[in-house]
Amino acid sequence: MNKIKNAFENGKAFIPFITCGDPDLETTAAVVRAAVENGADLIELGIPFSDPTAEGPVIQGANLRALNGGVTTDQIFRFVRELRRNVTVPIVFMTYANVVFSYGAERFISACKDIGIDGLILPDLPFEEKDEFLPFCHKYGVDLVSLIAPTSENRIAMIAKEAEGFIYIVSSLGVTGVRSEIKTDLTSIVKIVRENTEVPCAIGFGISTPEQAKKMAGFSDGAIVGSAIIRLLEQYGKAAPKYVGDYVKKMKSALI
Repeated sequence: MNKIKNAFENGKAFIPFITCGDPDLETTAAVVRAAVENGADLIELGIPFSDPTAEGPVIQGANLRALNGGVTTDQIFRFVRELRRNVTVPIVFMTYANVVFSYGAERFISACKDIGIDGLILPDLPFEEKDEFLPFCHKYGVDLVSLIAPTSENRIAMIAKEAEGFIYIVSSLGVTGVRSEIKTDLTSIVKIVRENTEVPCAIGFGISTPEQAKKMAGFSDGAIVGSAIIRLLEQYGKAAPKYVGDYVKKMKSALI
């Protein structure tokens, strides 16, 4: 049975995003453990890609640092297998369709099952083309997580009805990155989602402060934060785990 729903059973979920291999996999492991120890409910791990179209400059930089460090998909699989020895919260991969295609879709998704990955987020995969991967996801019990953006409009209900794991609601138009203010009418999006599915939804893109996280989780099931965490990694490098742990603790406390 898939574990993603467990992330939403202890109140509002806090979901940190971490790019694998930035600055190295040893640091990534320490950051993941620090996040979990300080209240992270689900971990979103980014597999670096050379053309991450959904990402702003902060996460693009993390992708570049990881790739320049030589990290590979196979190394990341081995890393997650080792991580799973004592990290039990749900973990999902966030990457791009080309990464999965080039590895071989069934080979990639069966490896996810083998190492303990619970879900897969592909931000460049149009809803209408998800059947490229969905049969393999169902075969191996890996949830293909749907994204709903402000531009989804009349497709929100359709996407929600077929959603699995959780729904990633994109807060704003454009790419990832810290935003001082989120102006999208997210309550109406969440209302349509709620009318069409019982699958939980979490909001990401632009959230960086406890106040923003609390506001977003007030009408959804959780908050996703990436760029603010990647900034700590960029600033502190191998010393980042402590700072990430402190940050996660503050963010999770805001959601309780």
